[in-house]
Order: sequence, then structure tokens, then C-alpha cells
Amino acid sequence: CSGPTGANMAAEGDVDLDLEAEDNCTGKPAEKPRKHDSGAADLERVTDYAEEKEISSSDLETAMSVIGDRRSREQKAKQEREKELAKVTIKKEDVELIMSEMEISRAVAERNLREHMGNVVDALVALTN
Repeated sequence: CSGPTGANMAAEGDVDLDLEAEDNCTGKPAEKPRKHDSGAADLERVTDYAEEKEISSSDLETAMSVIGDRRSREQKAKQEREKELAKVTIKKEDVELIMSEMEISRAVAERNLREHMGNVVDALVALTN
């Protein structure tokens, strides 16, 4: 390679920049020091682990059946709760009182009154809290 060296440039009056990379004749840029490779390597290990993990179809089917069973049990419990609430006797006057005082619909008033076993005071307290 030809060209002035750092010593020649300083002798000619140019500013000495003290460059990290020396002239190389290969035409490729000099490699930069790798300061942050450890974090990138850690990140690659984490993502590689996640990519290697596969979900088998049998595990998926088992999980779906468990979810389906849980939903059906919850739905059945909800239906039983609705049947219990339907058995509770409520007074028309109590429903109208709750509707007028709380400014809510008849369905909400009836539901709340049934949940509190027909007790108007408890229903009103629950609605105000």
C-alpha cells in the first residue's frame, strides 16, 4: 500500500487523529470492537429456546377439552343459580321502590332483589355501594 503514514502526516503539519484502525490493504473495513455481544448472545439463547419448543396436537386437544369442561361446569352452575333466584318470591312494590329510588330497569331491580332474598334494605344498600 502506498500513502502517507501517521508519522509522515504529523511531520507535514496535519493534525494527528490517533486512529484506532490502521490502514489495511485488503480493501475491507477494519472490524469494530464488539462491546455488546454478550447481551445479544443471551437474547439469542432465549429466543432459540422458545423456537425449539413445539406444542403437540394431543396436548392441545387435552387443553381444549379441559377448557370446554370448565366452561360447561360454569354454565351449569350459572343455570342452577338462576333457578334458585327464580324461586325467591319478591313483592311488586319492592321492585317498583328500587326502580324509582335507584333509577334502574325492572330487570336489574328484580335481579338485585332476588339476590338479596327479597330483602329491600339489603338490595338498596348493595346498589348504593
